[in-house]
Amino acid sequence: MSAGFELLRPWATPLLLVAAALGVLGVVSLAWRARSRARLVSERHLRRFLPDFSMGRARVKVILAMLGAVGMGLALLGPVRGYTLREVQRRGVDLVLCLDTSRSMWVQDLKPDRLSRAQREMRGLLELLEGDRVGVIAFSGDARLVAPLTHDRTTLTHFIETLSPEDNMRGGTHVGGALDRALELFDGRTGSHEAICLLTDGEDLEGGGLQAAELAAERGIRVYVVGMGTSDGGKIPLGGGFVRDETGQEVVSALNGETLRAIADATGGEYLSAETSPFPLEELYEKRISRLDSRDLWAGKVRVPHDRYQWPLVIALACMITGFGMREQRKRSGGSSQ
Repeated sequence: MSAGFELLRPWATPLLLVAAALGVLGVVSLAWRARSRARLVSERHLRRFLPDFSMGRARVKVILAMLGAVGMGLALLGPVRGYTLREVQRRGVDLVLCLDTSRSMWVQDLKPDRLSRAQREMRGLLELLEGDRVGVIAFSGDARLVAPLTHDRTTLTHFIETLSPEDNMRGGTHVGGALDRALELFDGRTGSHEAICLLTDGEDLEGGGLQAAELAAERGIRVYVVGMGTSDGGKIPLGGGFVRDETGQEVVSALNGETLRAIADATGGEYLSAETSPFPLEELYEKRISRLDSRDLWAGKVRVPHDRYQWPLVIALACMITGFGMREQRKRSGGSSQ
């Protein structure tokens, strides 16, 4: 807003239409009353038969009522001027989400495809979090850090939505590399408040996934795995056709649940498949991850706005009280009506 103000509750802006409607209603009421008086008394005899009536006072009452409604609406909008920065301490766990972005994640055995479904799962999880910190790693033949551990869910959501196999440096699927990269994000003090979520179709082409899981288990860090795909699998889209092997046959990518379950079991975590659970990542969080030991996590500073709702509210109350106490009749200097 202008004049250095912001709005804390801009969703309430349409309520200002109530003030406009009240003003229109007041004008219509004044016109209707004027016509009613004209039917009873001609204008030249108005002062004689209605000596105490004041059209000016009637108009002022309508204006005060409208200003009162405007003031109440502005108070509800929450005009903000100035803010205070406060440090925030939150309790939660450190969670790293590892998303498989290999080409096999474009398979459409999950709708609309494996990658889109995994991104939906991650966005749904972020909506559940409160004090937890989350980091994101994307992996295919290599693993790359997308976001370090943070409380900034808005930025995380944006990064997650932009992930694509087109950004991969190397092809293939290196689950072990993703887990190794995730372990680097933790401080190494204890694994009781740390966890890794792996979202993949299970085709660990590079190998090393189970070895990395055993290393995580040594540090007390659990790995929770969501299998993205179905046991029947599907063909991998490529341009206008599908990926083919050396013999020219179209490649069918199927979920390798046994490998993924072994990785989860090695760390004391759990495995769920998107084929059998409608919201596997949220289910894992609610039933398992959220019950891990939490610790104090410094969340930085938050901006606490100064809500100046009192200013328009005082003006509104003054207008309303003045309007209610105002009479439309003039008074004699002695206090009695003419």
